[in-house]
Amino acid sequence: MTTIRGAAAIVGVAEEVSPTGVIDVPLRELEARVVSAALADAGMSLRDVDGLCCCTGGTLMHAVELAEYLGIAPRFTDSTQTGGASYGLYVEHAAAAIAAGAAETVVIVYASTPRAARRRGEKGLGVFATPERLEWETPYGVMLPISAYALAASRHMAEYGTTAAQLAQIAVDTRRWAALNPRAHLREAITVDDVLSSGFIAEPLHKLECCLVTDGAAAIVITSTGRARALATQPVMVLGAASAASHAMISQMPDLTVTPGSVSGPAAFKTAQLSPRDIDVVQLYDSFTITVLLALEDLGFCPKGEGGPFVAEGVLGPGGALPGQTSGGGLAYTHPGAFGAFLLVEAARQLRGECGDRQVDGAATAVAHGTGGVLSATSTVILGTEATL
Repeated sequence: MTTIRGAAAIVGVAEEVSPTGVIDVPLRELEARVVSAALADAGMSLRDVDGLCCCTGGTLMHAVELAEYLGIAPRFTDSTQTGGASYGLYVEHAAAAIAAGAAETVVIVYASTPRAARRRGEKGLGVFATPERLEWETPYGVMLPISAYALAASRHMAEYGTTAAQLAQIAVDTRRWAALNPRAHLREAITVDDVLSSGFIAEPLHKLECCLVTDGAAAIVITSTGRARALATQPVMVLGAASAASHAMISQMPDLTVTPGSVSGPAAFKTAQLSPRDIDVVQLYDSFTITVLLALEDLGFCPKGEGGPFVAEGVLGPGGALPGQTSGGGLAYTHPGAFGAFLLVEAARQLRGECGDRQVDGAATAVAHGTGGVLSATSTVILGTEATL
């Protein structure tokens, strides 16, 4: 049986963000720019690329269309759309394709400009306006996506005694990391009291517990381990990856306190031959604070129901026992609509020791865990330095 452990490595990463949150350029141009930057980081060019993964742009053949724009004809493409979980899923699929000999060098790319579109006056129903939701959820006051996450937070509080202050600490720790990132959109320090006094967007979630809406793009270059070792950049090994999904509408979520991460996490760790206690740094999708707390539990960093006490003392912040969201995350760095690709960029840079003031000393293993939809789908990727193989 073919295994992806150690078969592929991330060799190039890039992202494009703006301090203002706005990048008003055509989507294709933004995609091409970030792909070019990631390939340059890897010491490669478009001539080396035989695989392309992306799903933005609103079409079912986005990877094929982008390939045509870039002037390449990849033998492997993937446009699977699972929201913020898509990009970890692409790592899983790309590593499997490389291990099977179906591709050698795959580029994963994401770009979106919702802020610029809003400035231009563009409007749309959005990705959550499906016929099912319009019939069964919207008439009852469900405001997506935040109402769905508020339901999960309320249920976790009711079932396990999780407090608003514990959830707020996640936002505080994330902002502490953002203060160390000169490219972060929000860098001012905040306190738990600041979070709790910022007003509800959907009770019990406050404004400062909600992700940004910015423009941005990110790209990741993955190649075979043999090719990676011939490049000048330090390879970041793909040790394990897995994906899962459990529902589309929040009303159909089997348990509001358990995400598909409870499936993708253990599967990824099994492939990686590691456990949560072996991980040095985590990059967890932080669309809202509750997203992080549920991920910590479902991935096994703490038992189910104990996420509140686990995060309460700043475990995720600088100097904490489990540094997390070290770029400033979707809460403070950037969030163009799907943050999963940026998780992979930051995880790779941490393992390459390139993060400057926010560098986690001695980081050799990392988890990048994406969440898509309304806690609907997850992807868990475990990365390591060559020494971890």
